[in-house]
Amino acid sequence: MAGYRKLGRTASQRKALLRNQVTNLLYNGKIVTTEAKAKEIRRIAESIIALGVKEKDNYETSTIQVTVAKRDENGVKVTEEKTSKNGKTYQVVVKETVDKEIKKDKPSRLHARRQMNKILYSVTEVPAKAAGKKRNTKKVDVADKVFDEIAPKYADRNGGYTRIVKIGPRKGDAAMEVLIELV
Repeated sequence: MAGYRKLGRTASQRKALLRNQVTNLLYNGKIVTTEAKAKEIRRIAESIIALGVKEKDNYETSTIQVTVAKRDENGVKVTEEKTSKNGKTYQVVVKETVDKEIKKDKPSRLHARRQMNKILYSVTEVPAKAAGKKRNTKKVDVADKVFDEIAPKYADRNGGYTRIVKIGPRKGDAAMEVLIELV
């Protein structure tokens, strides 16, 4: 007997499908899928969340000084006019130094992050008003979301991070549809 469900796909297709569904589950909090897929997704998602819970506080913070463009109250970069040696004038962005706090993963948390990134895809977030445009899109690291948002929520829980709720048979092929969500 196999240790996993084959889901009627080749190994590469199955792996891509499960990676995509687990990523969407952790990013959105819930997804609708078939019962067989949900049971496989649950195995992977619970192990990722368990890694996050185990390593959620395993980092060091340090403060560094960073030079950034100065911005006004509207968020626009402040510029000033300069004159070159040959008499031409040009605009220069005004810079300022600010303190920035960064998190540095300890080795075991870094290993957990890399294990998560083997499974999870990165998600591109598109704002609603800029739909269809590449500008203003940003990449979201789902592993960061697991460490910062999901793991603290489940810190006092020993497993059972997901719930599967049956919805009913699908209209096309009568496959049992379920809602899998984070508890």
